[in-house]
Amino acid sequence: MQIERVLGNLIFHSRWLAAPFYVGLALGLALLLVNFIMQFLSLAAAIVHSGESEVILGILGLIDLTFAANLVLIVIFSGYENFVSRIDVGQRTRPIWMAKIDFNGMKQKLMTSIVAISAIQVLKGFMNLAQIDNSKMAWLLGIHAVFLISMLVVVISDRIGEPLEHPTEASEQKSKR
Repeated sequence: MQIERVLGNLIFHSRWLAAPFYVGLALGLALLLVNFIMQFLSLAAAIVHSGESEVILGILGLIDLTFAANLVLIVIFSGYENFVSRIDVGQRTRPIWMAKIDFNGMKQKLMTSIVAISAIQVLKGFMNLAQIDNSKMAWLLGIHAVFLISMLVVVISDRIGEPLEHPTEASEQKSKR
């Protein structure tokens, strides 16, 4: 029984091996910020000589980076809270979704972000239609359709596998009776 307890503790505490991955993602978020600032400064410097479509494409690039940053944040916060440990910060600064998102919610948010990033790439393609060939545009649309269908499959499978009521709700209802 002692070996079983030691083994259980070892496995339980091994979750901390994932913590450096989340620190690495936070550093990756800093790299995204540097890229965002560089793209913003480049767009701002060229604004006088840019046409409407170049400005829109530049802003779509910034939106794309923002969605990617949101995607990284979702993975960091939700992954750390679901698999490593609770993040104990003051209630005023804690995003409200952190306490409510589970693994299924994280998958759905990830897929939604990926679909949004893909949609921006398709929009960039449409905005730049004169410089893009038909096969590249077809690939952009096809990949976007695959991501969209994948998101729908994830949502449908989560809904099918979802219990009718949360276990804590069932126990609360029993205690009220």
